[in-house]
Amino acid sequence: MSDTSPTDPIAERFEAQRDRLRAVAHRMLGSHADAEDVVQEAWLRLSRQDTATIHNLAGWLTTVVGRISLDVLRSRQARPEASYDDGLSELVVRLDDNPAPEDDAVLADSVGLALLVVLESLGPSERLAFVLHDLFAVPFDEIGQILGKSTAATKMLASRARRKVQTIERPTGVGREQHDVVQVFLAAARRGDFAELLRVLDPEVKLTVDTPSGVVVTLGATQVAAGAQLSASAATQGRTVLVNGLPGIISWREDGTPLSVLAFTVVDGRITDITVVIDPAKLALMDLPDPA
Repeated sequence: MSDTSPTDPIAERFEAQRDRLRAVAHRMLGSHADAEDVVQEAWLRLSRQDTATIHNLAGWLTTVVGRISLDVLRSRQARPEASYDDGLSELVVRLDDNPAPEDDAVLADSVGLALLVVLESLGPSERLAFVLHDLFAVPFDEIGQILGKSTAATKMLASRARRKVQTIERPTGVGREQHDVVQVFLAAARRGDFAELLRVLDPEVKLTVDTPSGVVVTLGATQVAAGAQLSASAATQGRTVLVNGLPGIISWREDGTPLSVLAFTVVDGRITDITVVIDPAKLALMDLPDPA
């Protein structure tokens, strides 16, 4: 709830910016609750500021929201298990086939959520540079001031982030190459082929598993490959799906109850991010297709 007063001219100008600021924070953090907290903190900082010194309120607020969001992201890096709250519950799972026209709205939501999944694989500075510049048209020099980096260095961060998110910019489906990489990974995991797993995993791959006891994050190809080798699936059925627009797999137990949902981010022929949900409570909340 907002603490701003409708009769205060500054409050009115802030309220005019609130939706945009919330959108910036949500793209940065992937959490509606965190985005609301960031926007409210921005208002508190504005209320303590001499507004006569602010010549561009929209720019000032964007900078403040960017800096607060950056602090939150860096705090999450120190505590990886805390970086996911409502994000995993927003997964949209649909069968991987050619969409019918009536599926356009679902696809649009799926692609938007896919972006959030991919953004989770970016470092805080990359994420800030990409979100502020590519999604909200903030100039690189202003972003550089937030990051404490040169304009050139900020451009490089955004460019690196842009390459990672290009995989979800085709809302009509997922490329065959991405599917092939995922299938190679799954086959290698079943065989326990450590060398093949390392070949298709990015060296800095991030595995996030949502379990009944909480979220577990594993970083690095060696660790992820070792875990994939040791994983023994109780699934009797599996089906190719799109998870937030990304290539994925849903598995069921023999009794037809869902066992797991996996989503893969593939960049330049290698898997950079794997999201796994095995928490029965989370799976029960998802609108999942039936077993084939």
